[in-house]
Amino acid sequence: MSKFSNYDFSGQKALIRVDFNVPLDKQTQAITDDTRMRAAVPTIQKILADGGSVILMSHLGRPKEGPEAKYSLNHIVAHLGKLLGGAPVHFADDCIGQQAVDKAVALKAGEVLLLENLRFYKEEEKGDAAFAEKLSKLGDVYVNDAFGTAHRAHASTAIIAQFFAADKRMFGLLMEGEVESAERVLHKAEKPFTAIIGGAKVSDKILIIENLLERATDIIIGGGMAYTFMKAQGGTIGNSLCEEDRLDTATSLLQKAAAKGVNIHLPSDSILADKFAADANTSTAPSNTIPDGWMGLDIGPAACEQFANVIKRSKTILWNGPMGVFEMEKFQHGTKVIATAVAEATQGGAFSLVGGGDSVAAVNQFGFADKVSYVSTGGGAMLEYFEGKVLPGIAAVKG
Repeated sequence: MSKFSNYDFSGQKALIRVDFNVPLDKQTQAITDDTRMRAAVPTIQKILADGGSVILMSHLGRPKEGPEAKYSLNHIVAHLGKLLGGAPVHFADDCIGQQAVDKAVALKAGEVLLLENLRFYKEEEKGDAAFAEKLSKLGDVYVNDAFGTAHRAHASTAIIAQFFAADKRMFGLLMEGEVESAERVLHKAEKPFTAIIGGAKVSDKILIIENLLERATDIIIGGGMAYTFMKAQGGTIGNSLCEEDRLDTATSLLQKAAAKGVNIHLPSDSILADKFAADANTSTAPSNTIPDGWMGLDIGPAACEQFANVIKRSKTILWNGPMGVFEMEKFQHGTKVIATAVAEATQGGAFSLVGGGDSVAAVNQFGFADKVSYVSTGGGAMLEYFEGKVLPGIAAVKG
């Protein structure tokens, strides 16, 4: 059992760092996707059910100079109340200061207080200790449930933990699930272990590929970054995306993989387009002989079959990044095939972790979110974790 699940919050005020950085409609300020809010509900409900009260702190957007009405967390209070089944949700129009203190003191068991946007203070992103200490005075227990910000050494995610005793700081259920899933893939992966790495740029994924070369048996590379590898091997890629300054890097990664006995799978063929547009003319060709004037925007039918076969025989799967421009219907087939194969492998007993904004968007769009083992809520945080970096938000709680 987890530390959080075992803890009795009765009579305790739990100060929780959540990630309520949700997208809002520019005109109406209505929430357009509440995934991050829903992810935090089980943690909040456990504390309220124990007879505790909850003080929530989060950031929203990127306010430049202090408070801005469009970035106020007041916009989400009503929806939060609905998600919590009508539990009383109070709002403090500051995250520190007398009003926040008074409202925290007055908070009764079963009630929730949402503090105003942390980033209205520059001290939050600077990791200011005095600011963190002021926040810490509002609660008896500190709970970090914001995996999406765990890679930032901000006041509320990393610095604040030092003001709580070791038995009074812990991860929430969401954070526990994230850390447990990531550690299972990184340190306890059952073989064959396949990492599916997609996206536009090799430069964004170099560190994750290098770290996975020590662990994975197979690495599938798709998306725009595949064409840098194709060109590095002497292929012609037409107008496909290519990072000319990363050709040596791609060659080096292929050589390291060969030396370690890791299979790198590049797409044997591609769906081509004569322009980057939804109404482009399309064609199919081997990925290393793409004619001038054409660009690869998705993996082709042979690559779909090739990749699906590798995935289906895997026992552990990590998926970060799409296979093509899946936002356009003509170029979403490859990503959909991968999602289907990951779901089938999971059904057959594999452990699958999907993370990174676009892969998560893809599994949600194609209806596979409940058919994989775990969908990560933290894009940047998960990427840094798999690059082998220590995440400040995790290290601070673990002490």
